[in-house]
Amino acid sequence: MREFEYTWDDFNYLRKLSNAHSGIMVPDDKFDMFYSRLTKRLRILGFSRVYQYCQFLQAHPELEFTEFMNAVTTNLTSFFRETHHFDYLVQTLLPDLKQNNPTQKQIKAWSAGCSTGEEPYSLAMILLENMPTDWNIKILATDLDTHVLSTAAEGIYPIDQASSMGEQRLHRWFQKGTGANSHKVRTKAELRQIIQFKQLNLMQEWPMKGGFDFIFCRNVLIYFDRDTKSILVNRYASLLREGGHLFIGHAESLHLLESPFSLVGNTIYKKPAHD
Repeated sequence: MREFEYTWDDFNYLRKLSNAHSGIMVPDDKFDMFYSRLTKRLRILGFSRVYQYCQFLQAHPELEFTEFMNAVTTNLTSFFRETHHFDYLVQTLLPDLKQNNPTQKQIKAWSAGCSTGEEPYSLAMILLENMPTDWNIKILATDLDTHVLSTAAEGIYPIDQASSMGEQRLHRWFQKGTGANSHKVRTKAELRQIIQFKQLNLMQEWPMKGGFDFIFCRNVLIYFDRDTKSILVNRYASLLREGGHLFIGHAESLHLLESPFSLVGNTIYKKPAHD
């Protein structure tokens, strides 16, 4: 017995709304997930049926739409997830940048779909550990969900979660909380100051300029249909410099998509450099 009355008509309305805004495909097997994600909002708003929530969304999108998208967006991440990507940065991409851009001394990276921030902070650690101190390093980190962006910008995590990266990194890049916060750590300002967190809907206009050396867009494409994937991948290509890299998730592929990228590693793609 559900706490709130919930029908397939409700689910179809909500997933259509989500798709129209974000481009994300919501299959039938997400029926229960949508319900569980929205129960908190229904309690706060005092509704007894999901249909009432649908009506409220329709009547007051300016009040509720962001909360709705925050609730149904999936945010699963961890520090140094898919370690082979970070190994490639250290062993191949960063040495190439140092060799080929000795005068420019700048790196621009984008973490698209950054969730609660573990990915961009992992990137920041790798870049600061492996690049000379006189290089200018900038990381753009974006997500659709404003709640997770707030968490990411604060950079505060349970110590158990952060300790998975090892004692050496934990000591170098995090400050341990005291008293009531003794079970938490916070990223040091050195990491936070090279990352810019911004809310972005990938289906809408992208305000940033190009020239990125690499883009991490991992476990994002999996939610889109083939046409939308093609559009996204080519938009990424347009913002990468020649020879720039795109990193995608372990369950994703650019196979069968028309794009300029060549596969150079496990879910690692490179934009060709023109002579």
